Amino acid sequence: MSGQITTSRTLLLFYSLVFYVLLQFSWWSYLLINLNKELYHQKIEFAQKTSITKQEFQYYELQYNNLLKKRWSMVAGEGVVFLSLLIFGIYRTKRAFNQEFDLARQQKNFLLSITHEFKSPLAAIKLSLQTIEKRNLEENQKKEIISRALNETDRINLLIENALFASRLESQNAEYHFEDFNFSDYLTELISNYQKGIFNGSEIILERDNNIFYKGDKLAITSLIYNLLENAEKYSEKPAEIILTLKKNQNNIELTVKDFGCGIDIKERDKVFDKFYRIGNEETRRTKGTGLGLYIVKKVVLMHKGNIEIKSNIPNGTIFTIKLPC
Repeated sequence: MSGQITTSRTLLLFYSLVFYVLLQFSWWSYLLINLNKELYHQKIEFAQKTSITKQEFQYYELQYNNLLKKRWSMVAGEGVVFLSLLIFGIYRTKRAFNQEFDLARQQKNFLLSITHEFKSPLAAIKLSLQTIEKRNLEENQKKEIISRALNETDRINLLIENALFASRLESQNAEYHFEDFNFSDYLTELISNYQKGIFNGSEIILERDNNIFYKGDKLAITSLIYNLLENAEKYSEKPAEIILTLKKNQNNIELTVKDFGCGIDIKERDKVFDKFYRIGNEETRRTKGTGLGLYIVKKVVLMHKGNIEIKSNIPNGTIFTIKLPC
């Protein structure tokens, strides 16, 4: 609430300053035009008092009148240029102002979300360890609790890797390791590991062509797949059902992730790839996340010279389609 009040006061001060500048501009323009008028009338009076003929007076009057019109045109022209530059400057200042406030809001949301993301699994791990410490459990119960704690540890590890990988993507000196690998087998292995661990309870249906080979950065591809699956699970009813498809066309490899969740509004589809962007308010949002997942996905796709698009999954849900050149 205090942030909104500060924003409103700053905007009020900004608009007041703009109004003052425009008022001063109008006032000085008025004074300049009046000054030219006074000079014109003084020259006419001076010409009347001198001993000149009527024809000479009419000639001087015409010359003075033409000069006055030229000065008015000059004032008007310079005023239009100045006003245009002023309006353009106000527009750019307002735009920069809004961008700074949006960035500050997104960073605040990121801090709130990352705090929550770390706090929840750490609390779960602590509870698991306390349960093992204080109770005499059977071996199979211990294994189950330890397995859950390890899953939460993996989630924290992936959160850290996401943050570090996002920073790496923005570094101009970052190095990427492109290598040939069997995309089909690697994807099968990833899904098997994820479904046993992080996405335990969700059903990930893998539909793939065999022996699809690709040259890319395996670490980046791994991050891309994880973030797409996490996004699909996040906005789906539990237990989530996700369909992952991998196929090869003549010119590209197509990776599709389909969920049956709440979907993404058309107005939000371009924004969801922005860094830290999350739909809604962080203080009232129920879904987990940091606003880095889809940002990383888009960056990885561009890094591999591919493209990504979002479609609605009728009747409900979202389809992410990624095309990577062979």
